[in-house]
Amino acid sequence: MGTAGVVAYGLLPALALTLTLAAGYLKWQESTVQGAELAQTESLQAAKDAVAALLSYQPDTAEQELAAAQNLLTGDFKAEYARLTEEVVIPAAKQQKIGAQATVPAAASISAAPDHAVALVLVNQTVTVGADAPTDTASSIRVSMQKVDGRWLISDFTPV
Repeated sequence: MGTAGVVAYGLLPALALTLTLAAGYLKWQESTVQGAELAQTESLQAAKDAVAALLSYQPDTAEQELAAAQNLLTGDFKAEYARLTEEVVIPAAKQQKIGAQATVPAAASISAAPDHAVALVLVNQTVTVGADAPTDTASSIRVSMQKVDGRWLISDFTPV
């Protein structure tokens, strides 16, 4: 076999295989980056919406609003939130006529993967007790999100 035969039967197939593997790797890497970017976008929006819902309620509807907010949670945090709202927040809201309205002026992704993400969420909350003047507070919260059945849910909520 001459030099042309070595090139035709040995080197060209090896080169074609190498190019195919490289193209496959680049396509996989592109889809991984796109998946992380999608997770970041979706989880960040879900974190902003969920934090506002968790921290907003009116005295007459606190029970319904806070129960609905539990659907935005998962794991141990869901159980902790349910206990806190049922034992403390809802009774206080009804007895003392406490209402709260939370908004999220800013949020940033700390990390994002296809099924787990962490965000830093800045929250402004206005609380009204009875006929007293409202009080405003600002805080920041580290929110861990878990993707469960296609939905981003809060799995941890840590004020920072």
